[in-house]
Amino acid sequence: MEAAFMDSGTTVDKGENARLSSFVGAIAIADLVKTTLGPKGMDKILQRISEHDQSVSVTNDGATILKSINLDNAAAKVLVDIARVQDDEVGDGTTSVAVLCGELLREAEDLINQRIHPQTIAEGWRLARKAAREALEASTVDNSGDDAKFREDLHMIARTTLSSKLVTYDKDYFADLAVDAVMRLKGSNNLDHIQVLKKAGGHLRDSYLEEGFLLDKKIGVGQPKRIENAKILLANTSMDTDKIKIYGSRVRVDSLNKVAEIEEAEKARMRQKCEKIIAHGCNVFINRQLIYNLPESIFTERGVMAIEHADFDGIERLAAVTGGEVVSTFDRPDLVTMGECDVIEEVMIGEDKVIRLGGCKSGEACTIVLRGASSHILDEAERSLHDALCVLTATVKDPRIIRGGGCTEVLMAQAIDRQVESTPGKKALAMASFARALRQLPAIVADNGGYDSAELVTQLRAAHASGKNTYGLDMYNGAIGDMTELGVAESFKSKLCVLMSASEAAEMILRVDDIIRCAPRAREGGGY
Repeated sequence: MEAAFMDSGTTVDKGENARLSSFVGAIAIADLVKTTLGPKGMDKILQRISEHDQSVSVTNDGATILKSINLDNAAAKVLVDIARVQDDEVGDGTTSVAVLCGELLREAEDLINQRIHPQTIAEGWRLARKAAREALEASTVDNSGDDAKFREDLHMIARTTLSSKLVTYDKDYFADLAVDAVMRLKGSNNLDHIQVLKKAGGHLRDSYLEEGFLLDKKIGVGQPKRIENAKILLANTSMDTDKIKIYGSRVRVDSLNKVAEIEEAEKARMRQKCEKIIAHGCNVFINRQLIYNLPESIFTERGVMAIEHADFDGIERLAAVTGGEVVSTFDRPDLVTMGECDVIEEVMIGEDKVIRLGGCKSGEACTIVLRGASSHILDEAERSLHDALCVLTATVKDPRIIRGGGCTEVLMAQAIDRQVESTPGKKALAMASFARALRQLPAIVADNGGYDSAELVTQLRAAHASGKNTYGLDMYNGAIGDMTELGVAESFKSKLCVLMSASEAAEMILRVDDIIRCAPRAREGGGY
């Protein structure tokens, strides 16, 4: 009926067709990434096939995989969005949130086939979510009052996060790097102060934490290679010769002497600009843009270290760690705040020279130097380390931790099952389906490790029923074990975000009954 009133190119999927399309799209995306879940998860190769970009990356990071896929299904895009938000908010749990949402929709499909209304399912899910959240909060441990125990908690969380990544075999070493870097922030949680520098060559184990800031740039020719008690002027200004830059302008001269005069005038203006810069009292000048030969030679004569082409990201980060401001004009030295550090020197990493800024005004600044055999390994190691750093900073904000290895999922499912017994009506069926979806997560983790998931999950349920509330999956021995003894811990904030985001997204997709596709409005006359 609606078609009579709609423009050509507009289509409507109604009722069962719309719901089926949404379910199938979201479940397909969840199935795509679920093999990457857990410490024994598999990797994906992402190969771009555009004419100008044929790069390849190897990863098992859920957010990276989902962001790389071009999708046409609206419900599948919702899963990609929640994975991206999880990555921005916490850094870890991106695969878990997509898989849990897919499992909830799989359960909802069975309930709808039993003629249970979507609103009834959503109501039951809300009750189940509340019970699960209460059980999750009751299982938390907070050791923030004891620095030694809290550091150990952070180390356990970092090890758990890194155990599913490329660096799993060196996870203790990289967990130490990540915890040391985050503890240097002293609670500021500004990850701009932690720089990750990738240098091909060597092994992953050769990576290290540099207490200071490394800049992958070159010092000007003939300039000092080491300066102590550095006064740093950070700038974003043009340091090429000032030319006439009026569009369409033309200069006519009647002799070569006049050309030489124009060039000399341009050089005089650049000399004047350099003198203004030196008048600030700086002994290091770092510019976002290029520094041409003439200004470089002037800085060399005056004993000033000049560093060019520190890109925008680099110059902003330098401003943060040295306490300086980025300036573009130099007429008022009294209004300029310069950056400070104890020493600037040139150091070698492998075969490459980089500039090290030690003793920065912001004492928490540090650089993690990653070494590895190839760019693909370095990229994946950087993603792994970024996840660990993000989840650790989230834990510093909210210091509560929970047990990993499927422990909390079974705990939450058990709490929901207890409430189902006293809940009348069809809502109880929806609550039971929520508990089944939660139990699917440890089952998938076990399957990915090549173990018998049905056997392990039933053993885990029995252990929790007998009061062993800290038991989870020991993926290295194919059995169940005490997560406290094994040191498998996760951030409470990460798990809470997974629970809330996945259930809310699944509820939103569940409530869809029409999908309306609109063609873009055609422009009149075919022009712009």
